[in-house]
Amino acid sequence: MTRFDAAEPAERRKLYVDAITAHRDRNSAFCTFEVDETALEADAGSEDTTTDEATTDPGVPWIQFGDGTINLDCTDAELESVKSRLEAFPAFKIDDLHRPEEAEGVNVRISAKADPNRIAQFLDDVFLEVYELPSTVRVWVVEI
Repeated sequence: MTRFDAAEPAERRKLYVDAITAHRDRNSAFCTFEVDETALEADAGSEDTTTDEATTDPGVPWIQFGDGTINLDCTDAELESVKSRLEAFPAFKIDDLHRPEEAEGVNVRISAKADPNRIAQFLDDVFLEVYELPSTVRVWVVEI
């Protein structure tokens, strides 16, 4: 694997496929995709927020894939969006929802028994539709 980020939709999906393939070839525990923080900074700059509100920000959206499972954190509202996205991906099912006491939000584990291309479509859909990011958002592979 020679590239670790992409911002255009087709290139992002290729990046996801390449990272999933590398993860499987290496037998690593998981691979992690993370949104470029500058996308969030640009979005935050367009809103009127205070420093106190910024400290409650859930952080940079990320998704992990490993052993046929997609793992992500989201808010309750985003969870509803995840569930609606799954309607277009019938081979994907929510396996586990975990609501840690020490953190806000939900950790979601989704069974994704599919080929890397289909998984890539779902990952991009989550970043764009669930986390409501622009179609030109840059995503990084931060761990393989």
